Amino acid sequence: MILLLLRVRWKNILQGVTVLDEKIISFPPVLPKEPKVLILGSMPGGISLEKKQYYGNPRNHFWGILFELFNQTPIEDYEEKINFVKQNNIALWDSIGNCYREGSLDTAITDEEPNDIMGLLRQYPTIKLIACNGTKSYQTFLRNFPREKLDAVDVVKMPSTSPIPGRYTKSFAGKVEAWKRIVDFS
Repeated sequence: MILLLLRVRWKNILQGVTVLDEKIISFPPVLPKEPKVLILGSMPGGISLEKKQYYGNPRNHFWGILFELFNQTPIEDYEEKINFVKQNNIALWDSIGNCYREGSLDTAITDEEPNDIMGLLRQYPTIKLIACNGTKSYQTFLRNFPREKLDAVDVVKMPSTSPIPGRYTKSFAGKVEAWKRIVDFS
């Protein structure tokens, strides 16, 4: 069960409004027996949290990109999607373990604390590639886990699969092309 912690936002108090925010806690990792690729998001968005599913927003390109990369007919059932990533030796997790956020945008994340990714890498030395899904995931990872501490693990920033247009938004085809590098590791 996910516990939601409450706190009062000081900026709202200063503005004369008291708002209680919920601390958002990431999902546990999805882990095959011998993962070779770890895909790190930043923190699940509102729809994903509500559904309790990685990349649960139907507008997110994540699952479509993976299906395209592995020539898989699209799957609707979430448990089948999870089995699909496991069969391809892909682990899923988030660089942020918990944070506060209003809405679903990464730019609204505050007071973030990282997940124990180094502990996961020690537990699963088969992981050879960390693919950070978007800028926030990548920045959070690098800030908390310097590259020099990573032995024989490549870390790459992938274009975000988010449906929210950003400064460097690529087309779906462009995202598929960029994400191809995970196939060689899985």
